[in-house]
Amino acid sequence: MSVHPDLPMLLWIALAGLYAGTQNTLAGGGSFITFPTLLLAGLNPLAANITSTIALYPNQITSCLAGRKLAGGVGALSLSKLFALSMAGGILGALLLLNTPVGFFTRLVPWLVLFATAIFAWGSFRRKPLHAAKAIPLPLLAGAQFLIGVYGGYFGGGIGFLMLATLTIAGQQVRMATATKNVLAMAMNTSAVLLFAFSKQIDWYAAFALALGGIGGGFLGSWLVHRLPEKIMRGFVVVVGFTLTVWLFVR
Repeated sequence: MSVHPDLPMLLWIALAGLYAGTQNTLAGGGSFITFPTLLLAGLNPLAANITSTIALYPNQITSCLAGRKLAGGVGALSLSKLFALSMAGGILGALLLLNTPVGFFTRLVPWLVLFATAIFAWGSFRRKPLHAAKAIPLPLLAGAQFLIGVYGGYFGGGIGFLMLATLTIAGQQVRMATATKNVLAMAMNTSAVLLFAFSKQIDWYAAFALALGGIGGGFLGSWLVHRLPEKIMRGFVVVVGFTLTVWLFVR
């Protein structure tokens, strides 16, 4: 990147990271805040997506470690196998992204944001199952997790809700599925981050400001988790997502 955000913009980016880290801890969907912030800071959509993924990674590690003991596999498909599928998918998705021309990704991103927002809205406000649903065949689960990994490495918006739906349908209890999807999200983003770290698209100034804010947001979210209604946070993200979609289509 030849032009980096100035100091006032870096402070705004850090504040966006603070909110996104809080949002991820409470409800998920922090990238819906960081992505448009980086666009407004002057980054192109491809650079904004890569920079956001890098910056929010420490927050994902924290979420993964916090719930690791609750995570697990499904039948013969162990957590380590799901982890490997997620990493493989993440690598493929990241490679696809790094080989996508900026112009093409700019035309594609409104549709990706629309899809991600719809998934987030569905996952946020659908009726949650009280018990595990009827299990699906393990090969189908393995294939679905790999494809989610590809999507996660490429863009990633809404992956948490895609995995939560898939894992509960496969037979996991909701609490275990929540912890498992955090571990698997970290897996697919680990592979993406390892590849993105060598990309010329990343703006390290913005990434550092965003990461600092995100780490602070993780602590703030932990403090607010029993004090702020989760639906308020989710509702705000849905509004931001659909507003961003309209803006991306018309700009």
